[in-house]
Amino acid sequence: MIKVPEALIFDMDGVLIDSEPLWRKAMIQGFGEAGLPFTEEDCRKTTGQRFTEVVQYWVTHHPQISMPAPVLEDHIVTILLSLIEMEGQLMPGIKQVIEFCVEHRLRMGLATSSAERLMKAVLKKLKLEDHFYSAISAQFMTHGKPHPEVFLVCAHSMGVKPADCWVIEDSVNGVIAAKAAQMTTLAVPDPEFRSDPRFSIADFTCSSMNEVIPLLSSFLSKNLLKHGQ
Repeated sequence: MIKVPEALIFDMDGVLIDSEPLWRKAMIQGFGEAGLPFTEEDCRKTTGQRFTEVVQYWVTHHPQISMPAPVLEDHIVTILLSLIEMEGQLMPGIKQVIEFCVEHRLRMGLATSSAERLMKAVLKKLKLEDHFYSAISAQFMTHGKPHPEVFLVCAHSMGVKPADCWVIEDSVNGVIAAKAAQMTTLAVPDPEFRSDPRFSIADFTCSSMNEVIPLLSSFLSKNLLKHGQ
């Protein structure tokens, strides 16, 4: 049974910020400078994983890479930070979703696989530092998505039960993690990945952020009717 939300937890990359093209640019440049020709298709192979795990995967399988994994990770993240500062933009429709949550007093959390310094840079760039009750990075956690740890920590830090949280995710790993946390999951996949059958495990699949507000409204309205308000 899907419960009326008390809190909405957002993923960051591809949900708050249109960062996937920026990630691809940074990875292609960074891996290339480290001696591994890299393509957009290579970037897609590890979508939704913690970047530490992404770099370790490529370094392990391609010994010609000239940089140690921690150095290469830092190098690519530095490139990405510069791109975010120059080109970072809110995802279409996300501003309205945030305003809806504020209006209806839904607590907002952020749960991302990205490094903490990236999370802070994105929130600053988008002027969202003060909007989230809790903003959590999985960087130093034991497990990254698709493990539910980051979502469970976020819910706990907001003082909300996992079952009372709804999650907006754009990646399969994120959807798996949110479902494993026993949270209601709204998948808003990039059009490129929308046909992936694994998104079928989400409670709802939206073609854009514009479908999120009517969905939330319908559940909140039912709750008001139930309590005679």
